[in-house]
Amino acid sequence: MFSFKNFSIQQDRCAMKVGTDGVLLGAWTPLINNPYTILDIGSGTGLLALMLAQRSQAEQIDALEIDENAFEQGVENFENSPWNDRLFGYHAALDEFTEEVFEEESYDLIVSNPPFYTENYSSGDQQRDLARFEQALPFEELVECTEALLSEHGIFSVIIPFKEEKRLIAICKEFELYPLKITRVKGHPEAEIKRSLLAFTRMEQEPVITELTIEIERHRYTPEYIELTKDFYTKM
Repeated sequence: MFSFKNFSIQQDRCAMKVGTDGVLLGAWTPLINNPYTILDIGSGTGLLALMLAQRSQAEQIDALEIDENAFEQGVENFENSPWNDRLFGYHAALDEFTEEVFEEESYDLIVSNPPFYTENYSSGDQQRDLARFEQALPFEELVECTEALLSEHGIFSVIIPFKEEKRLIAICKEFELYPLKITRVKGHPEAEIKRSLLAFTRMEQEPVITELTIEIERHRYTPEYIELTKDFYTKM
């Protein structure tokens, strides 16, 4: 179990455990449009949905998960949280879910910590591979479905490897989604940039671009990272 300040995550049945990427995205995602409806694509443990329930006043937070074990555990995590009346789990593939709801449902915020090992590699663990590899949810499909489900003033927020940043921006542009905010993340001051946090909207603008370093040295966190995550981590 992973305990945060206001909720706990059971994760023994989930391939992808609570990690820095998910916490970063949940804490960083812009809420400037005061979302009423939120969708978490590939929700796993339910971490992002729970973080956004804590941070926002959204009335409806839907979490979509294709893996049955992860879906069931995510729903249990929702039920045991203070926001269980606002959190709803769906066990389905993204394309099926989109086909079913896009004419009557739109979301003011869509978040995803998508699978992103694009290398042609299998760990032999099908559940982990499904959670981890981009073939399971290609960026093109993620963006196409997001565009169909996003409300007029909606925000789409993701975390991906830095090396994929230009490719995702180009795909989003094809669907008339444009970067609002980009934060490039590195582990420590001397490290290379490893991740990109990206938020997109339907409006073309000059994005705000920043950089975030997580640690000054091992287990000594930067003031910026502490400020970002202090409402969640028990030891911050």
